[in-house]
Amino acid sequence: MQSSYELTVGKLKRTLPIIPINQTTAIASFVLLGDAELAHYAAIELTKRITKPFDYFVTIETKGIPLAEEMSRLAGRQHYVVLRKSEKLYMRNPMSIQVKSITTTNVQHLVLDATDADLIKGKRIILVDDVISTGGSLVAAEDLLNRAGASVIGRYAILAEGDAGNRKDCDYLAQLPLFSLADVETDLGQH
Repeated sequence: MQSSYELTVGKLKRTLPIIPINQTTAIASFVLLGDAELAHYAAIELTKRITKPFDYFVTIETKGIPLAEEMSRLAGRQHYVVLRKSEKLYMRNPMSIQVKSITTTNVQHLVLDATDADLIKGKRIILVDDVISTGGSLVAAEDLLNRAGASVIGRYAILAEGDAGNRKDCDYLAQLPLFSLADVETDLGQH
């Protein structure tokens, strides 16, 4: 029985708790927020892999933000764009698209403010996120960016979870397995 997973990303190691997400499956819960060392290290390693000219990084709220900020700094970019998960009162003519993620129970939205849409129109975009799993969020993000007139030329993540490790359209630093609840020990004492 396993209650945690030892993650290795290059020279860094993290112990992640295994958390059930439904009746049959659990994930190793990776939270980039607050882990400045890992965000910086991953940004360095991922930025080294960028081979095509690009204009902006775009990420999805929330956990990809530290990665996008670090990668922007390293690549000499003054600005990056965050696709928000809900409309904000300050947004001007926001564009949105629905998305379903493995870690959320409800349908969510990705929202792009018109100010950011104007900024990225006709530009080359690199999408970055902390973890890619089913790929639903990245597909929705790319659809939204295409609607705004931008062109996604690369996809980068720190981790590829489950079958995402087989993807050829996204570069990542390490794989993260999915777990069967039958094989993990939870805090609730369930097997």
